[in-house]
Amino acid sequence: MKKVLYVPLDDRPANLDDVIVQGKAAGLHIVTPNRKDIRNRLDSEKKVDGTTLLGTSTPQYGKPSNIHDFILEHAAEVEGFIISSDMLAYGGLIGSRELRENGGGDYPNYDQETTRLLDVIRVIKEKYPCKPVYVMDTIMRLATTSFADGLALDAYNESRALMQQPRKTFTAFEDIIQGYNLSPDSTEYGETTYFDKEQYYNTRQHKFKTNLYILDQLARKGYIDFLAIGVDDANTQGVQINEIRYVENQINEWLGGVAGQNPDRAIILPDADGLGHSLLARMANQLIRDGAKTRYAVTYFGPHGNTIVNTYEYMNVHENVARHIDIVGGVLVADSAYPVLEEETDTELVTGENVRQDGAALQATTFDVASELDRMTSHSHKNKSEPNLEIVAITALEEVEAAVERINANSEQGVPTVVIDFVGKGPANVDVAEALLNSSHTGRVLGYSAWNTPGNKIGIAVGMGQSRYAFITKETNPSVLEEAMNAHGSLLFKRFLKDYYYKAVAIADIRTYSRAHALYTNVATLADQNMLLFNSSEDYEHLQSLLRDLMQIYTTTLAAKPAFAQGNDAVVQLEDGESSYAKYLNAELEYTNPDFIWGRAFEITLNPQVTLVFV
Repeated sequence: MKKVLYVPLDDRPANLDDVIVQGKAAGLHIVTPNRKDIRNRLDSEKKVDGTTLLGTSTPQYGKPSNIHDFILEHAAEVEGFIISSDMLAYGGLIGSRELRENGGGDYPNYDQETTRLLDVIRVIKEKYPCKPVYVMDTIMRLATTSFADGLALDAYNESRALMQQPRKTFTAFEDIIQGYNLSPDSTEYGETTYFDKEQYYNTRQHKFKTNLYILDQLARKGYIDFLAIGVDDANTQGVQINEIRYVENQINEWLGGVAGQNPDRAIILPDADGLGHSLLARMANQLIRDGAKTRYAVTYFGPHGNTIVNTYEYMNVHENVARHIDIVGGVLVADSAYPVLEEETDTELVTGENVRQDGAALQATTFDVASELDRMTSHSHKNKSEPNLEIVAITALEEVEAAVERINANSEQGVPTVVIDFVGKGPANVDVAEALLNSSHTGRVLGYSAWNTPGNKIGIAVGMGQSRYAFITKETNPSVLEEAMNAHGSLLFKRFLKDYYYKAVAIADIRTYSRAHALYTNVATLADQNMLLFNSSEDYEHLQSLLRDLMQIYTTTLAAKPAFAQGNDAVVQLEDGESSYAKYLNAELEYTNPDFIWGRAFEITLNPQVTLVFV
């Protein structure tokens, strides 16, 4: 089994546990740092006055020096590297947003310790030039972190509102970092109440210098084989836009990009928590298929993705899909929108999350599902322009039946499929999830996600699909196939158990109890954001028990759905266009496994174990 060294963004399951299982599903062993070295936690101390919370403090970040040493210690034994620069330089994503007293010195000598840590990338590439080195970096998000370093939700709301205001346009690096507070007419924005604006700008300066160092000193000089830059918590305007455009220009100038992107060297897009999945997929494709391009088609069931821009992103959904396909090592060869009735196109998509771009056309074309599939699959081994894999993107609830029909037809025709639910507002949409689960063919898909932002959903689902596709089209060893199929079944099962049954259903019970039993009157409606501090120890134990009881119930419920029912099929191998199958046998969830890893309702550990048997 090939080994891949992986330094995650942080220790949340989307960035760690799920990527490890994704690797197993592709026949890869993922080597990760000691969990205590990547441990991230929100504030763990509080100051109170009776029933009033006065403040919080003492978050926990990863240990960059230990990460640096881990990379050197394991470099010889692995076949490739996937490294989060945020963990390596700052101890994780929230550590990269920690407010600073200064923004560092002049670039490139802005911070000797930070550049020492980052230069381990140079060291390993020089020593092992034939091993692929992939790096994920992030453009700092707009808002501060809630309940980290004493910053509460008021600081989050104030910072995000201010930082998404339009800024004066600059193209030179120094002008950008000195002009963070300037409006388009050069007027400075006013003072802040809940966070220190100058410290925020210092943090932004330091982080953007790190972005530049990675591009200029590492990627430009060939020490990084592929760089994925995620823009976390973004907007179509605001303090990030000059940074984004600068990075795009440097990708063009230094890395041979076009329109700010180079599928072979660097991509920038809205995502953070899906980058681990995406880069692991690229690594699987490189190690297993020698980097052969996987051809993708995407069909939107509802409005076309080029008409949708999420309020936490700056890029439309379709472009985001295309750029994620670039990251995983694929190429988009076809896209279309399943026709929707005119009155349906006027309905709000993902209520409160998405807006239409003015003047964007739907690009819907009329086609019959069966004839379209015949076109896709006929002579597929002769025509190199035909897609290898289709993304079924559900963008309107009204079209879910058509989407399920497409999934079923793909399954019968042997077309590998990835499914993304864009209808749900962060979690899965209940009606979409039920429709998918009521089809036995959903258990055969290679990837699925409905978790969080569109960028996260795309990265997770396409990452799952690409890495699994690379594996099942090349691997022939029965014992290796068996171990990997159980991992894939477990991860696919988890996505529905978490994205649907927890995030769309069970979480309501958790939040209701936590808020009803808040210790402090001024954070009663926010108690579930840091239950370790805002609920009593007895109530926290009750919340853990409630979570575990609910997830046992929903594990049993999910295992009985047609998609995962005992005896239903999952794809194990795809050879010369012919699929081999295994059958779902059972699904189990250790009772004590579900837990609130960061002490908040938003994120839980959840590791179901699914067993399949060869047909």
